Amino acid sequence: MAKNIEQNMLKMAAQAKDASKTLARASAKRRSLAIEAIADALNGSKDEILRANKQDLERASTNKVSAAFIDRMSLNPQRLDAMVQTLRDIALQPDPVGREMESWVQPNGLQFSKTSVPLGVIGIIYESRPNVTADAAALCLRSGNAAILRGGSDALASSLAIFAAIQEGLRATEMPEGAVQLVAHTDRSAVGFMLQGLKGQLDLVIPRGGKSLVSRIQRDARVPVLSHLDGICHVYVHKDADPEMAVEVVLNSKMRRVGICGAAECLLVDDKCAADTLPKIVDALHDAGCELRADAAARKIDARMKTASADDWGREFLAPILAVRLVRDLDEAVAFIEKYGSGHTDAIITDNQQLARQFQAQVDSAIVLHNASTQFADGGEFGFGAEIGIATGKLHARGPVGAMQLTSYKYLVSGNGQKRAE
Repeated sequence: MAKNIEQNMLKMAAQAKDASKTLARASAKRRSLAIEAIADALNGSKDEILRANKQDLERASTNKVSAAFIDRMSLNPQRLDAMVQTLRDIALQPDPVGREMESWVQPNGLQFSKTSVPLGVIGIIYESRPNVTADAAALCLRSGNAAILRGGSDALASSLAIFAAIQEGLRATEMPEGAVQLVAHTDRSAVGFMLQGLKGQLDLVIPRGGKSLVSRIQRDARVPVLSHLDGICHVYVHKDADPEMAVEVVLNSKMRRVGICGAAECLLVDDKCAADTLPKIVDALHDAGCELRADAAARKIDARMKTASADDWGREFLAPILAVRLVRDLDEAVAFIEKYGSGHTDAIITDNQQLARQFQAQVDSAIVLHNASTQFADGGEFGFGAEIGIATGKLHARGPVGAMQLTSYKYLVSGNGQKRAE
């Protein structure tokens, strides 16, 4: 069976490689038309997609998975409308391919241009998020890349229904169907073959999922990996914060959607304002159904919070649970985030502009916010249309990975007969 899967994967990779050459030469307008056609096909397939999603949700309920897991894989008419609109937004984005990023002329008259180019064939491995199937397809098309998608088995029916619409859109615009392919094998060996590079035909792997998935890919991959690690996000309420703003931002950061990577997992409160501000925050979070686990100093101010254990610091709950800790000042807050954060997203709430700039300079995360919810860690909110993930590494791309971040570059050099001196 593994041999058959490997042969199928290699065939998909060969088709993707051929398609990537067509995409790299295709005009921006042609790629936009393909994305628009996929959006139209998705819009016309809503009933089929929702029926497939219902099957996935029924299986998931039988397996007694978490509420956050169910939320991530759930589709409804509103989410499908948002998916379609996201694709239309991506289709309207400026073309990320062929951009002159910089240019200069050397004293010898040689003209240099640094120009953006597609990466080639991108393998995207993700869990329980059927919307990634559409987002990833559109972002790869927008950036001139072919995509091999491998979604989680829990949402396979939903992903297949979405993929059928993608193929319909590609056919309608005479784009190669190999431009976007979905691995239907649930056997994990398919992931293993992707991580080996499919005999040099895969240029990049992007994981989007839990810690175990990302750790495995980082450990086993023989091709470059653009990693999306845990979203261990902190909100620091400084003593100069507006109390009402602090309550609203913390509440949104934690409770808007608890199962996404931008959800806050730890609240740090300046001990100089805690007596006044912390009980108000606790009121709002308790009313919203959030469990709070706090250190001893915070519990002295509000005993409604449970006692935090050592394991609650640096933990991605992905649930209505928030760790709470008092800190003396900005330096202690930054040191705590440095020790327990994941380099994803962190925020400060303060009216002190100078201190906010200091926090943003010192916290070494992909996204650092001032007076705004951590749940803005999203490519759509950045104006990228969508994202494949939040890259927490420092090479190639960092933060939301949209179409622009799925390109590399090459140097174009023009002369008039120059020769290198002996």
